[in-house]
Amino acid sequence: MKTLAIIIAFTLTSFISHAQDSLQTHTVSVTVENPLNAKGHVLIGLHTTDTFMKTEALQNRKVKVTDGKAMATFNNLKPGNYAVMVVHDENDNSRMDFEANGMPKESYGMSNNPILMGPPNFNDAKFELKADTEISIRF
Repeated sequence: MKTLAIIIAFTLTSFISHAQDSLQTHTVSVTVENPLNAKGHVLIGLHTTDTFMKTEALQNRKVKVTDGKAMATFNNLKPGNYAVMVVHDENDNSRMDFEANGMPKESYGMSNNPILMGPPNFNDAKFELKADTEISIRF
């Protein structure tokens, strides 16, 4: 009988500790290190695989360049895979502008700072969020 009570106690303890882990949230702090100027705003979007390269991100921030940097924080995030995309919206039209040949007119970047030869994909920019995280992005 004591053995059964001990097994039940251990089982309940593991369920309770697992439930607490799933409730834990984290913060992602993003710094854009090298905006070319302080015109307009920097648009910073936090994405999942479902929202990547779409207009609406999981969370968005619109920030000014201050002291040569743009910074934003995303709070209350569950552990998982995310990506950050950034556009320097110099003309404040809330979107990325393109040349006639399809090349971007405005500076952009993403988490992991990949060197791209074509459109970005989620795997290039994704990171696994397990704890509070700081990300530095370069244009």
